[in-house]
Amino acid sequence: MAEEDIRWIQRFSNFSKAMYHLENALQIPNPDIVQKAGIIQFFEMSFELAWNMVKDYLEEQGFVDIKSPRSALKKAFEMNILENGHDWMDLLQDRNLTAHTYDEQKATDMEQLISNKYFPLLKALRDSFNQKLHEQ
Repeated sequence: MAEEDIRWIQRFSNFSKAMYHLENALQIPNPDIVQKAGIIQFFEMSFELAWNMVKDYLEEQGFVDIKSPRSALKKAFEMNILENGHDWMDLLQDRNLTAHTYDEQKATDMEQLISNKYFPLLKALRDSFNQKLHEQ
């Protein structure tokens, strides 16, 4: 199978692009509410692409029973693809709450969590899969 035909590699490319935008958005000093909303949106996109990339990778490894973000993250942790399993479960839970971030204080709190806790997790995943890509 050609490298570009491998689904997780295609998804990795899109994940990397979303992460690029998230990283740039997190560089904004003192973001206003609209910029915070953008950060949260880039975080949501990055996470959706991340868990689907993990699912695709696990499927290529022969695991076909992965149906949800939780099951993908749990299996990836079991397979030592992810570290900090509890932090990933926190990320999943907080990601599910981002759709309900209606006020500025909640947006500020989420932006801080993304910046200080969740972006480093996503970045470590990107770095790990970048290494897997170069091992192909």
